[in-house]
Amino acid sequence: MRENTNVAAFTEAEAALLGRYFTNLDRPVFALRNLPEVVKGALFSRYSRTEKTLRRVLLDEFINEPDSGFDRLATAPAADDDMVAVRRAEEFYERVLVGYGDDSVAELAGAHVAVEQVSTLAAKALEDSRIGISPLEKSTRYVRFDRAGPDGRFLYHRGAELSHPDYERSADALFGVYSRLVEPVTNAIRQKFPQEEGETDRAWKSSTRAKALDLLRGLLPAGTLTNLGLFGNGRSFEYLITKMAAHELPECQELATDLHRELSLVIPSFVRRALDDRYGKPSAERMVRVRETTARMARHTTPVSAPPSVRLLEYDPDAERKVVAAALFPYSDASLEDQGGDPATVLEAVLGERANRRQRAPRALEHAQYTFEITANFAAYRDLHRHRMLTQERQHLGTSLGFDTPPGLRELGLAADFERAVEAAATTHRNLERELGAALAQYIVPLAFHVRWYFRVSLREVYHLCELRTTPQGHPDYRWVAQQMFLRVQEVHPRLAAYARFVDMGERDELERRESERRIDEKLSALDRRVR
Repeated sequence: MRENTNVAAFTEAEAALLGRYFTNLDRPVFALRNLPEVVKGALFSRYSRTEKTLRRVLLDEFINEPDSGFDRLATAPAADDDMVAVRRAEEFYERVLVGYGDDSVAELAGAHVAVEQVSTLAAKALEDSRIGISPLEKSTRYVRFDRAGPDGRFLYHRGAELSHPDYERSADALFGVYSRLVEPVTNAIRQKFPQEEGETDRAWKSSTRAKALDLLRGLLPAGTLTNLGLFGNGRSFEYLITKMAAHELPECQELATDLHRELSLVIPSFVRRALDDRYGKPSAERMVRVRETTARMARHTTPVSAPPSVRLLEYDPDAERKVVAAALFPYSDASLEDQGGDPATVLEAVLGERANRRQRAPRALEHAQYTFEITANFAAYRDLHRHRMLTQERQHLGTSLGFDTPPGLRELGLAADFERAVEAAATTHRNLERELGAALAQYIVPLAFHVRWYFRVSLREVYHLCELRTTPQGHPDYRWVAQQMFLRVQEVHPRLAAYARFVDMGERDELERRESERRIDEKLSALDRRVR
């Protein structure tokens, strides 16, 4: 353990006070705790402009500064008192932050936010940020979505903008079929995959229920309500709020107001500009103008049904040379363009000893870029949309590209009800699209319908995405997309693709979660043994 050669000596009283806020007082690496986010952000911003240690900054310029209101802020006993303290301390922290006008200061404080009872469509808008926000959403694989709300009705978005006579009738019909099929599909799967010797009741029931819900998730309309958690820094939340305020869906615009209100209670200095008249509102208005103008200029055709597909639209024929040059550059004193080496030897040196997919490929692979256009069902898009280190955009969710009937339902003889419900929803979608517009009509589209989107992605992210999303426990729909992406890369750059050894191109396991649930049992047993 390294010794701290720059630790300021603290008196016994100071140490007793500071001990509440740091994980240690005598080592050079330490974590902060029990501090409001606004204090953390202001503390770190001040830290960048002083020779003092962070602990000393907190003590001298916050705790012992009467104008900071720190004593009230850090020790408020009740939630109401805490909010009052934040507001009273705000002027002091604002003065600290204003002195460091760089926007990056807003990355020094973060917040956890729960967003509940939000549509799947709006959830995608919230999760679309690439950097700075980490989302986690309720799973369609592990959670039933047919539970009724307090009013006894199925849980899907009902807004004034969707007051069309066909909308609720069609959404209720989709949920009704989903609810009616959950038990028979689960029972049929359990008959097909009986509990095996040594398999726990928990693991068997969990894997078979997950399979049933996987088969039925395509019935859920995009208006289905879900819950998600977001963790992000202030800078990212500020942009997210502004972007949501400019969104074409009224639900997202309301979420912008809700997020701004709640985050103003915990990181107020960092989201103040999100909706203000100087920065936030003009930015949102500009986003709306750009969207509306480009929509008028975009080409419109009559879409026809299209099967799932993965097309490689662009790649760099010179990618291998660029990857090799980038791999050598950090260890050379020559310019990037003057790097040269035998590709086979260099690639073996930087990639040859990868033992598992968690040993990430080096940044040099980012010099190989690919553009894919993908058509797949919206449920698969939702899974792949989680990948952040790439550029992606999708078209409006609609019904003209066709839908997927899960093969497993056909094998069980239960596909007819699924298809009738989905086709009826397509009729409603066409009516809503004609009368309410393409954006609002998306709410009624079941997740089984195809959507078209693109990925602009580096080879490094291809390694990560394809190795992760082809594992046997993955859903077969997104697993197929990831396999096809890898095959397209392999066709044009076989040597660069050769080291992605953990892409699983094998046939899928019919009960995808069985092995994973068994591994969970093994880990639980090991924990139990440790506790005993």
